[in-house]
Amino acid sequence: MVGRVVFIGGGPGDPELLTVKATRILGNADIIIYAGSLVNPEILNITRKDAVIYNSASMTLPELVEVMIDYAREGKLVARVHTGDPAIYGAIGEQISHLRDNNIPFEIIPGVSSLFAVAAALQVELTLPMVSQTVIITRPEGRTLKPVKEALSSLAVHQATMCIFLGVQLIEEVVRELKKSYPGDTPVAVVSKASWKDEQIIRGTLDDITGKVSFSGIVKTAIIIVGRVLDPGIFEASKLYDADFTHEYRK
Repeated sequence: MVGRVVFIGGGPGDPELLTVKATRILGNADIIIYAGSLVNPEILNITRKDAVIYNSASMTLPELVEVMIDYAREGKLVARVHTGDPAIYGAIGEQISHLRDNNIPFEIIPGVSSLFAVAAALQVELTLPMVSQTVIITRPEGRTLKPVKEALSSLAVHQATMCIFLGVQLIEEVVRELKKSYPGDTPVAVVSKASWKDEQIIRGTLDDITGKVSFSGIVKTAIIIVGRVLDPGIFEASKLYDADFTHEYRK
């Protein structure tokens, strides 16, 4: 009997932000493969005592795939735990391709993205009426290349809410690219390890955020949020609860 592989969104860090379904799978899995460099190890407290646990931080793709395929062929339930939601910078596509090629059943359980944990920590709505109705999720170019049309300076032209992953170590370059279109007084927040016990929040503007981040010592595991939605000033109220706005449920 062939087992299966379940990709699990491990959430942003707080174990209580695991979904009920993810918790059930983790509690029943024979094999756990987790992204040890990012996933909170406290999540492993709910696994079976006899579960075999692998930390994928030191594994290559062939090693990772071999473990998943071999155990699944033995009829085992393999839980592959990614941080946040694996749909965003989760590198699951390449793993899924190998599973399909080897006829290994799999499923994906979504998780709470670190982006939304950051929004919760900042106590903001990423889409405010007449401020921004668009959220751009991106990253700066580093060792992983990007399509030319997705350069930060090109995306900044829209002046939408921008959520930048994997960029805090390049904060000076990121700010330089953003300021080609965003005004210098545009609010910026950098949140490190959102929902973890050692969460850090740095607030500023494009003009001063580089110095503040450098002083904080944050160099990884952070998301940069840029946009006027971070300014608690004037914005138009949503039509959803406007007494003069009718819809299907309110005439």
